[in-house]
This record gives sequence, structure tokens and C-alpha cells, in this order.
Amino acid sequence: MSPIRPFCAMVLALSLGGAALAAEDPPASRSALPDRAAVDPDAPVDLQRFMGTWYVIGRVPNFIERGHVASVNQYELRDDHKVAITYRYRDGFGQPLQEVRARASVDADSGNHAWRTWFYRVVPTHSRVLEVAPDYSWALIGYPGREMAWIFARQPDMDKALYKELAERLRDEYGVNTDKLKRVPQHAEQVGKLGYEVPNVR
Repeated sequence: MSPIRPFCAMVLALSLGGAALAAEDPPASRSALPDRAAVDPDAPVDLQRFMGTWYVIGRVPNFIERGHVASVNQYELRDDHKVAITYRYRDGFGQPLQEVRARASVDADSGNHAWRTWFYRVVPTHSRVLEVAPDYSWALIGYPGREMAWIFARQPDMDKALYKELAERLRDEYGVNTDKLKRVPQHAEQVGKLGYEVPNVR
């Protein structure tokens, strides 16, 4: 399958309360719940710290990313507030790795929260970094209209309790319909588990 798909309606970033929760993740993935008071959603995003690899832990499935597994976003700061983005994924764990490249411009006046991303140099989309963990271990990404949202993490696994807490934030603080939120399989053994999205190819 060609990696050039109609990628114009998604944020790569750049990536529940009512959703079904998956089974426990491996003990190595466990992390303490963040202190809600310690997270300031209005604090400027440190672009240097935000760069690097982000695993897509959860998302509201959309026609662009639906069925992708092992989804990862890679960010690289090029010029002042210009970011190169590479999105990598598979349609199934036995399928070849595919990637899509994009570029983004970050609005400094928004505290680096507002991103404008171009696909194929001509098609812009908008997204927003809603929150970032104080240690930049996770991030919540939103989309205009609140019909799409993402949970990112620096590691491919996330503790179930932390995932639930972040999903509740998307619902309560940002009005996202988390009934539609699904976890993204990052390992083959997660396929078929409750709360995980079904791969395009099994």
C-alpha cells in the first residue's frame, strides 16, 4: 500500500472516561499519575523539549489513521518555530513500515500551543498542544471542532490508570467525546484487547 494517502485532515503533530479500558500493560510501563495542579495548560510549550519521538497511545479514530498500528510521530526543529514531522505506522504488525512527511509552523504568540501543518507543501491543517506533562513524558493534542484528539507518550506503553486520567482530561477540560477514543496497538499482543483499535490487516 502506498504511504501517500489522503493525509490532509489529520494532525501528525503533529498521537476514557466513557471508552472501554484495555487490560493492564506490562509492569515496566507503570508511571505515577501526574499531579493535576502541577500541569498548567497555559504554560508555554518548550519546543526543544517537545522535539523527538512521540508514540501515539490513543486517538479518536479518523479516516486517515484508522487501523494503523505502531504509530509514531518524530519531530525535528529546523528553523525558528519550524518543525519537520515524520509519521510512521503499519497497517498490521506483519505489514511494512510506512511513513508520511510534513512540515509545521508553530505560533509563538500562542505559547507554542498552536500548530499549522502542511502536507505535500500546499494543504494546511491546524492542531493544538492542549497539555504537556511537566517532564514531557506525555502530551494531549487537540483538533479544531474537538472531533479528533490524541494521547502521546515518550514510551510505547502507558499505565491504564494514567491513560484513564488523561482521557478524562480530554473529556472534562476540552470537551472531546471520549466514547470514541481508542488505544493504539503498539505491540502485536495488544491486538484484539478491549479498548484497542482494530488493525487494517490482522
